[in-house]
Amino acid sequence: MAQLFAIFLVLLTLITGLIWLVDSLIFAPKRRERAALAAGVKEIEDFEPPLPYIVDTAKQIFPVIAFIMVLRSFLYEPFQIPSGSMMPTLLVGDFILVEKYTYGLRDPITRTKFWDVGEPNRGDIVVFKYPPQPELDYIKRVVGLPGDRIFYRAKQITVVPACDKSGDCAKPYLVPLTEKQTSEFTQNMVPLNQYTEVLGEAQHEILQHPVLSASPSQFYRQPGTAIDEWQVPEGQYFVLGDNRDNSRDSRFWGFVSNEHLVGKAVAIWISFEFERPADSFLPQWIPSGVRFNRVGGLQ
Repeated sequence: MAQLFAIFLVLLTLITGLIWLVDSLIFAPKRRERAALAAGVKEIEDFEPPLPYIVDTAKQIFPVIAFIMVLRSFLYEPFQIPSGSMMPTLLVGDFILVEKYTYGLRDPITRTKFWDVGEPNRGDIVVFKYPPQPELDYIKRVVGLPGDRIFYRAKQITVVPACDKSGDCAKPYLVPLTEKQTSEFTQNMVPLNQYTEVLGEAQHEILQHPVLSASPSQFYRQPGTAIDEWQVPEGQYFVLGDNRDNSRDSRFWGFVSNEHLVGKAVAIWISFEFERPADSFLPQWIPSGVRFNRVGGLQ
């Protein structure tokens, strides 16, 4: 749906721009000359006859549509959070801003990168095209960078960083977790454990179920590695949801390629609640409240 809207925006911008341009260069001078002669006006350049409806409409909406297209395609795009896989960082009903240029500028239709700006850092929250179904947008947190070896054992992450170009290799490390005393979040009426996790420069909260755990038998199997181990290929990334026991992520379907990246989630610009009594006559899609305390930047 997002891709279809992008195509619609580009086509509408091109069509309205072409109508305005062709009329200005070809038809407007002739129309002005005919109207001036009919009105007996000698100074043709100072005479402005009414524009045809379609030209006037194109002239009015072209700057607006072009601005929206540039803003959405190359700068910022809004997204809505539909699931709880990134709780507690992102909740259902959060509306976020995604920075489109952080990882390079792409053609809005073919998504071909034409200007390389940067690459994801460990801990970034990224929006990407879901590899098994590229028409869907997913959001997760970057855990593994190209060349890293990632282990997920006993609900903890171990990172073996890739060696740099000079051959220097950082030591493997266990991603530290600090348990918080209380958590307001539940899953099937079971209170979840909440931890503070540090990935790169990003310090954030994650959730874990006290009993349930993802079965390694369901994990994505990469040839030449253990069942709970992954070697991140060049140009690809290993991503996880912050709600670790309620997230379908790289553990289950593999890696996110650079070509599938959409942008970096940088802020929550508005957040709606949708909880209401079961006997309420209002549709579920109508917000029941606004969570102003959630508006702000993301980590």
